[in-house]
Amino acid sequence: MNKVKILIIDSNLFFRAGIKQILSGEPELEVIESSPNGELTRLIEAEYPDVILLDCGSSPTSLALGKKIIQRYPNIRFIMLSLNPDDTELFNVVKIGAVAYLDKNCDPKEMISTIRKSCQGKYPINDSIFSRPKVAEQVLQEFQKLSSQKAAEIITAPITQRETQILSYICNGDSNKQIAELLNISEQTIKNYVSSILRKLNANDRAHAAILAVRRGLISLQDLQ
Repeated sequence: MNKVKILIIDSNLFFRAGIKQILSGEPELEVIESSPNGELTRLIEAEYPDVILLDCGSSPTSLALGKKIIQRYPNIRFIMLSLNPDDTELFNVVKIGAVAYLDKNCDPKEMISTIRKSCQGKYPINDSIFSRPKVAEQVLQEFQKLSSQKAAEIITAPITQRETQILSYICNGDSNKQIAELLNISEQTIKNYVSSILRKLNANDRAHAAILAVRRGLISLQDLQ
């Protein structure tokens, strides 16, 4: 059984340890944790978690950090935690693209349920929005504003260095298992990377991704074996 890998990002060591202990009690969950001041990019690239839990109040720039991670790794399910949930914060969390918004003092069962729903492709944050009319109205207005923007203004998430490396192996025709062995990381992690690559390139499959990578200059034919 492939485990769901969860990364907890919080400045409070005791909170991280407590959540890790709770979640580690679930057999299908694998938990890692970090301070927001840690080398997050390196950690995410190495572990490629399925879900990230980030405290909105971990630092003054927590929302900015969340937005940056979501744009860079759109395939990771992002859950924001808050010590004092309010409408303004919820709206900002919606804007950065989080899939859920939880009170840090919520029942552990609720957190586990939210994680599972998120991994199933659901958006538990919708329940939070619809239960607050003012936020729902703000979100509607925001979507109307976005829909009026020109397509050229939409920013596409960049391909990371690790994804480019894996993309080159895909172009060479290597399987997920072969790439995992070459890079000495798990096959499930490679699958996560491939899903992210396909999403970022808007590719239908691996072959389509390879064609798009060469066309867009992401991979040079001279670099291929």
